[in-house]
Amino acid sequence: AHYFNSVLFQPYQLVTHMFMHNLDDILHILFNMLLLVMFGGHLERIWGGKRYFIFYIACGLGALVLFNSIGVWQIIELKNEILTNSMTPIETINEYIKESASNGQYNGFGIEPYDAYAFMNYSQISGASGAIFGLLAGFALLFPNTELMLIFFPVPIKAKYLIGGYLVFEVYNSIFKPNDQIAHLAHVGGAVVGIIIILIWRKRDRSNFY
Repeated sequence: AHYFNSVLFQPYQLVTHMFMHNLDDILHILFNMLLLVMFGGHLERIWGGKRYFIFYIACGLGALVLFNSIGVWQIIELKNEILTNSMTPIETINEYIKESASNGQYNGFGIEPYDAYAFMNYSQISGASGAIFGLLAGFALLFPNTELMLIFFPVPIKAKYLIGGYLVFEVYNSIFKPNDQIAHLAHVGGAVVGIIIILIWRKRDRSNFY
């Protein structure tokens, strides 16, 4: 999925981005699917398929929205700069970006701020990580005292500490490592939506599973 105001954005990307991934990182895909089976399967058995499906999709969309929050603003700023200082019509630049993307070339202009504007339009997000982090956050809220154990660190750790620490680590990465090709902000967005949904559902059902 591209940023919402990218010339390459299409509405179907809202859903399809959650079911696609870069094949260059097979271990990332396998790790996501392992977490999906471990935590998602447990939540689905408790909630049933319908509620689980709503939760999963909502967390994925929440991840996309938070990921877009900064990028959308940056595209607006760059577009305004081009409109103010450039003799080249923005429509011409947009058509060039579309044509390059359709050819799979993702060409730049060699001129700023055109290149920055093109880069932001080309930027994209894919993968299930945002929804997976929603599942992790939901599990930690519902089963905070369940003990988990890492293979390479065989010491029991309660879910609220292990998953909570992982989320804090992702918040840190989203601030200090924004350009490492991992959408840390999307991870945080999925977790935030998951937490909000669990808190809302808890008001209707005070059952705690721990």
